[in-house]
Order: sequence, then structure tokens, then C-alpha cells
Amino acid sequence: MDRRQQKTRAAIFSAFTTLLEEKSYGKITVQEIIDAANVGRTTFYAHFGTKDDLLKALCEELFGHIIQTAMDCSHTHGLYSDAAAPESVFCHLLQHLQENDSNILGLLSCESSDIFLRYFKDSLNELIQTQFIHPNPYHNSKIPPDFFINHISSSFVEMVLWWLKGHRKQSPEELDQYFRAVIEPILP
Repeated sequence: MDRRQQKTRAAIFSAFTTLLEEKSYGKITVQEIIDAANVGRTTFYAHFGTKDDLLKALCEELFGHIIQTAMDCSHTHGLYSDAAAPESVFCHLLQHLQENDSNILGLLSCESSDIFLRYFKDSLNELIQTQFIHPNPYHNSKIPPDFFINHISSSFVEMVLWWLKGHRKQSPEELDQYFRAVIEPILP
């Protein structure tokens, strides 16, 4: 993708994100996105086939970036210039959420949050699969791995929502301690 295409795509993402903060996903029209991004209809459709495709691409970019950086602790965006990166992948993930790149916390708590929470949870499922299931296959045959993954990712999403509703009073390190205290007994 060339620089012009990247700039257009960023403008569409930005316009869409702004609109999502103002109204629910279902009430946003492609025309409103086009107008807010200041692009033509043909340009919009050259990048995204539908509004749903735009939503999926936005979520993949936002959550994919956060999950990838959590999995690769060497890619820290300067979070740890004065200290070492955390050992916990969950703490690392919470620190990236706290940075609030692209207003991700606003999207997780907006009127259309259920859509974003679903994508966030799906991304977490992948993280948990690679961090906890593949390296240490879960040996408790009474609990299927997909149930275990769903349980951990759902719990993490609910914790993030609790944190947002409480106006983010706890630090990522405190949340990580709470979360690990609850899930470590069931980790493989």
C-alpha cells in the first residue's frame, strides 16, 4: 500500500472512530463516513466493500497491533524507557490499553462497545492460545482448551470494563496482580 493509500485509509479510520463516539454503529451511514473523511464514494469502496468491512479492518488494526505488541515484549513503544518490560503478558497488554492509542478505550466503552468487545475478545483468544495453550498444553481432560481460552479472555474483557467504569483508578500493574491472582490457580 503506497503512502497516499495509507493516508486515505487513516482518514477513513479517523472519521469512522469519531462518528462511533457520537452515535451507534447501526446509525452511521457510509455517506457520513465519506463526508467526515473528505473522500469520494469510489475511494471509500476501493478500500472497503461495506461499512462492516471497515469495522472489521479497524478492529483488526487496533486489536491486532495491541495483541502483537503484547506477544512481542521487545516492541514496547517507549513504555519501558526507565524500567524493564513486565514479565506478565497481561500487564503489558494493560499498559498498551492505558496508552489509549486511537482512542481504543473510548471504543470499548462507546454505545457500540459490544461490537468492539467481541473483536477484542477474539483477539485475546489468539493471545491466550499462543501464550498458554501451545507452550503448555492443558492436561485437564475434563476442561476443553477452547472453554479454558474463552474463560480467561472473557474474564480479562470484564476486568477491562470494570476498570473503565471505575475511571481507571488502578494502575496496569495493580490490575495485573488482581487478574493473575484469580487466574493463576487454573493456568496450566
